Amino acid sequence: MSPPEILVDARGHRCPVPTLRLRRALERAPAGASVRLLADDPLARIDVPHFVTGTDWVLLAQEIEGEVLSFLVGRSAGDSAA
Repeated sequence: MSPPEILVDARGHRCPVPTLRLRRALERAPAGASVRLLADDPLARIDVPHFVTGTDWVLLAQEIEGEVLSFLVGRSAGDSAA
């Protein structure tokens, strides 16, 4: 069974709200989980990768579909902390 993926839908919110919601979800995520953030604020394209750089998490994927940005964040392979 694959690790759970937590969905955080921050569409309709302006920065810094998407990043704050991502941070809250990461703090609560169980071990092995990844968090997918959906946002439609163009600034999230800059804010989210910058935020993740300062954490124990890594940006696993970043996609754009129309005006919706999707970020998948998880633990680095060598990090087993929750």
